[in-house]
Amino acid sequence: MDTPRILVVDDEKTITDLVGIYLRNEGYDVTLAYTGADAARLILEQEFDLAVLDIMLPDVDGFELLRTIRTERTYPVIMLTARDSQADKIEGLSLGADDYMVKPFRPLELVARCKAQLRRYTSYGTREQSVAAEDAGPIIAFNGLSINKDARTVTVDEKPVRCTPLEYSILLYLAEHRGCVVPVEELFRAVWDEEFMAGSNNTVMVHIRHLREKLGDDAQNPRFIKNIWGVGYTIEK
Repeated sequence: MDTPRILVVDDEKTITDLVGIYLRNEGYDVTLAYTGADAARLILEQEFDLAVLDIMLPDVDGFELLRTIRTERTYPVIMLTARDSQADKIEGLSLGADDYMVKPFRPLELVARCKAQLRRYTSYGTREQSVAAEDAGPIIAFNGLSINKDARTVTVDEKPVRCTPLEYSILLYLAEHRGCVVPVEELFRAVWDEEFMAGSNNTVMVHIRHLREKLGDDAQNPRFIKNIWGVGYTIEK
């Protein structure tokens, strides 16, 4: 397997360099950027497996960089911020971020979160998802939705759906438990592989909303994912 490539963006050079050292010590190929403009150029010109983005950059902010990534890429993104703001977190998740850390943080915790996101991403598939029909494998199919577990692809009415690794993991877990109501706590622990905490419910909710949008699923009259208020989510048989 190729060495995972990580982009780290922060205008605080001391932080960026320190994070780079820790990640390189783990064997990762790390690219550092100190401005949003440099990061935007790197995002467009190079392939990465994960990005760590500071929100509060002096030129192009982290949210704009995240939008640029999500126009074409599904690799995981971890957002950094000096503000412990729920609004910032929800905005980042709404734009497609996979994780969120508040400064000051422990470099080893960031490394652990990078490892967790990369594990999910590499198990999800290659850097760019293939939607080739000839990629045969175990398939879950119902109501026009098809999930190819070997190719890690999703289609709705035979049209490919570009999911992030987190969105794919949520959909697969719910599909594999069709007919059962999956509590939010169970879904979070299974997909994020972390303990459920205050705020975790919002994290799940935002990712479910994104997933529904991509599937063309109406929350008021769901075709696929149904919300059981106060409990969790289900895909009915």
